[in-house]
Amino acid sequence: MNKLQKYREKNNFTFQDMADFLNISKTYYWQLEKSKRRLSYTMAIKISDIFNLKPDDLFYENFKSKYL
Repeated sequence: MNKLQKYREKNNFTFQDMADFLNISKTYYWQLEKSKRRLSYTMAIKISDIFNLKPDDLFYENFKSKYL
C-alpha cells in the first residue's frame, strides 16, 4: 500500500488523522496501510473519498500485483 502512504504523507496526515476520518482505531488503519489486514471495498471507498480519488486510483495496482 505504498501509494496510500504517499497520499497520506503528501497531505500531512498521520495514522491517527486517517483513523479519525474513518472512525477506526489507529492500529486498524496502520494494518490496512501495511497490508496486515485485508481491505474491504467499503473501506477502500471511504479512504479514496478522503483524497478525492476513485478506489482504483489508489488500490488497483496493489490488487493487480497480488491477485492477477
